[in-house]
This record gives sequence, structure tokens and C-alpha cells, in this order.
Amino acid sequence: MKRILDNSVLGDKRYALLLEDLDRTKHDLDSAYTNLSNAVEPDLIDCYIYEVQSVQMRYKFLLGRVKQIEDSYAKNPLEVSGS
Repeated sequence: MKRILDNSVLGDKRYALLLEDLDRTKHDLDSAYTNLSNAVEPDLIDCYIYEVQSVQMRYKFLLGRVKQIEDSYAKNPLEVSGS
């Protein structure tokens, strides 16, 4: 029983860190889009296009991990409640 409780506490910390990273990545994506919309030099435009694509891939990955954790919690509510 203690092991289930320990796993849910550890999972909650990991989940919180993941959400924090997702929020930071969302901010980075907004910033990259802003930079792209303000760029006028062709080299900078290319640079920001690559940056947007890179941050989009990271955001997609993190979003998938969040969904995976939420789905696992939904399948096993005992780990969430600590019961």
C-alpha cells in the first residue's frame, strides 16, 4: 500500500514539473511567433521558422506526455486518491 502512495506522490511531482515545462514551452512558442512576425531579414526569418518548428515539436511531445499521465490516472484512480 505504501508503494502505491509513494508512486502517486512521485507521479504528482513529475506531473507538476511536466505542466510547468509545458507552460514554459507555450511561452517560448508565443515568443518565437512574435519574433517571426517581426523579422525582416531573410536569415532571421529562416532562423525563427526553425525555432517555431522546434518549439512546436517540444510542445507536442510534452502535451503527449501529459495526456499519457492523465490517461493512466483515469484508468487507475486508486493511485490518484492515495487509497
